[in-house]
Amino acid sequence: MARSGNKTAVVLCMDVGLAMSNSFPGEESPFELAKKVMSMFVQRQVFAESKDEIALVLFGTDGTENALACKDQYQNITVHRHLKLPDFDLLEDIESKIQPGSQQADFLDALIVCMDVIQQETIGKKFEKRHIEVFTDLSSPFSNDQLDTIIYNLKKCSISLQFFLPFPVGKEDGTEDRGDGSLHSDNHGHSFPLKELTEQQKEGIRMVKRVMVSLDGEDGLDEIYSFSESLRQLCVFKKIERTSFPWQCQLTIGSGLSIRISAYKSILQEKVKKCWTVVDARTLKKEDLQKETVYCLNDDDETEVPKEDTIQGFRYGSDIVPFSKVDEEQMKYKSEGKCFSVLGFCRSSQVHRKYYMGNQVLKVFAAKDDEAAAVALSSLIHALDELDMVAVVRYAYDKRSNPQVGVAFPYIKDTYECLVYVQLPFMEDLRQYMFSSLKNNKKCTPTEAQLSAVDTLIDSMSLVKKDEEEGTIEDLFPTTKIPNPQFQRLFQCLLHRALHPQEPLPPMQQHILNMLDPPTEVTTKCQVPLSEVKTLFPLTEAIKKKDQVTAQDIFQDNREEGPTSKKFKTEEGEAPFRLPGLDEGSITRVGSVNPAENFRALVRQKTISFEEASGQLINHIEQFLDTNETAYFMKSMDCIRAFREEAIQLSEEQRFNDFLKALREKVEMKQLSCFWEIVVQDGITLITKDEASGSSVTAEEAEKFLASKENPNADAAAVLEEGGDVDYLLDLI
Repeated sequence: MARSGNKTAVVLCMDVGLAMSNSFPGEESPFELAKKVMSMFVQRQVFAESKDEIALVLFGTDGTENALACKDQYQNITVHRHLKLPDFDLLEDIESKIQPGSQQADFLDALIVCMDVIQQETIGKKFEKRHIEVFTDLSSPFSNDQLDTIIYNLKKCSISLQFFLPFPVGKEDGTEDRGDGSLHSDNHGHSFPLKELTEQQKEGIRMVKRVMVSLDGEDGLDEIYSFSESLRQLCVFKKIERTSFPWQCQLTIGSGLSIRISAYKSILQEKVKKCWTVVDARTLKKEDLQKETVYCLNDDDETEVPKEDTIQGFRYGSDIVPFSKVDEEQMKYKSEGKCFSVLGFCRSSQVHRKYYMGNQVLKVFAAKDDEAAAVALSSLIHALDELDMVAVVRYAYDKRSNPQVGVAFPYIKDTYECLVYVQLPFMEDLRQYMFSSLKNNKKCTPTEAQLSAVDTLIDSMSLVKKDEEEGTIEDLFPTTKIPNPQFQRLFQCLLHRALHPQEPLPPMQQHILNMLDPPTEVTTKCQVPLSEVKTLFPLTEAIKKKDQVTAQDIFQDNREEGPTSKKFKTEEGEAPFRLPGLDEGSITRVGSVNPAENFRALVRQKTISFEEASGQLINHIEQFLDTNETAYFMKSMDCIRAFREEAIQLSEEQRFNDFLKALREKVEMKQLSCFWEIVVQDGITLITKDEASGSSVTAEEAEKFLASKENPNADAAAVLEEGGDVDYLLDLI
């Protein structure tokens, strides 16, 4: 955030006189163009969170409202807004409240009023700069009697001045546009082609040039802008202003060397501020809403629990590990405080660029006004540079921060030298992936012609332009000068919603979309290589064959009998073909991701006994039930089905029946009635002797097994509904 000492006092001085509304058919008037320029300037200040203060003075108004007005002096000049921070109210005023006037006023008189506003309203405030911007078409008559006094006071008070006109003004006697192309080709149009300038306007141009040259010499003419030029420069929202504050610390090497340093954030990922808040839809006030959080038990009465009786819990598998605030404080890493300690040195080639991580880059300088530190740090920087080495550093921002490991490499420029710190990853931050090589696949081996074509394409799409003769390198796509489209879109929508609450949001601005397009030069150069690549890598359309067999036809578990049903021929007792079985050879145990399929694969492989495989499956089923979540209940059902099917195939029906009986007891003990309802609905019961000859369970016993047991609580509730004794109910409980 900008410091208060760096603030600027800005007065916008706009001509709203009669002539400003004149325009040719189909073109915007100077009045509308001036409002656009002012609006864009204020928008940038608002969204940049600038601390600059802005005032607005209008001349050519039907009324008069300024501190200098008396009799016939300084008439038709209005101070519309006094000096203060820019906001949406000012934007709304510019867009809707400023209307054309029917009078004319002297722009030099308006300049004096602006100077008075700055003089009077900056008393007691600290401003580094004072600035006036004048928007006019120079059509109004003016008197130059006080011109010398105006120039003297502008210099004395260090007030800078800029003029914004409907037409471009060059440094010569004529007029020209500073590299902006043809005047009439501008998208915004212009109300005054050069040949149509009036004598009054030509006289005004001479007067403006005289003022600007008197203030800044020939360079002062660079402060005269056309509306079209200004719109192009202001079309992008200004980035948020930041002042980097130094991080003071000691750079230590071992226990005997310490250097005082100051580190600054050179690069930091800018994120959208989390300013969203919930407000009342009618009043749009946050104060009209009150948020209250209540904790309740998951019981029938939803008993409220005081916040002090709650504790955080960390889910570790199916268990909840309680963790109090005291535990959390004790767990935190305890450090001695700030730290920038060199752990050792290594070759720069050993630190690969792919290992750079973190969201910031620090530039490390010697502490200010410490000559000994400057000499010591400079020696370290030059030694690292000469030896092509870097320092591996332990970095901690303060005693509350977790330490980082990073690399500090030397950075030497003509005007300064420093260490640049970038964070390095720990072991857990690295992701190791193994992919099969393409070299062993003959179908994927490219020809020499194909390799050459791709090389040419890459060269043609280079975003760096080298001039061998002059030895210069030009960046054709400078990302550091491209605004973040996310910010631009957000600011555009916020502004539109603030000024037009009922209208739909506008589309993305075209100039922002254009910034993300590849450079025209690159697009042109790569056309021929692209055509060659297209020829050497032909694409053929994959035509669907008639009566194509679908995946469902191939992989479905078809157990239906019938004359028209077609089955794959399998060996007796072999399970149907399943897709997961393609890689079942790598399965050595029942995992938690696909336990049912892992169990089937292990049973078919026969690498472990059925008893061991079923034991692993049962462990996962119990873990899933402990979560008490529907998603895991369904996963448990898949496991139970697989267990039942394989048990029937391998004559292990007694093992499954024992498991299901034990499961029912655990479900009742843990009060997981909702899960048992799923089992009943799916009809998964004991294996009967009709299904497997080794079972002694009859169909009636299997059906009875799924029936619910008598519930004494339900009987008591029935007694209570009939008007029974409450004491009897308590006895039952």
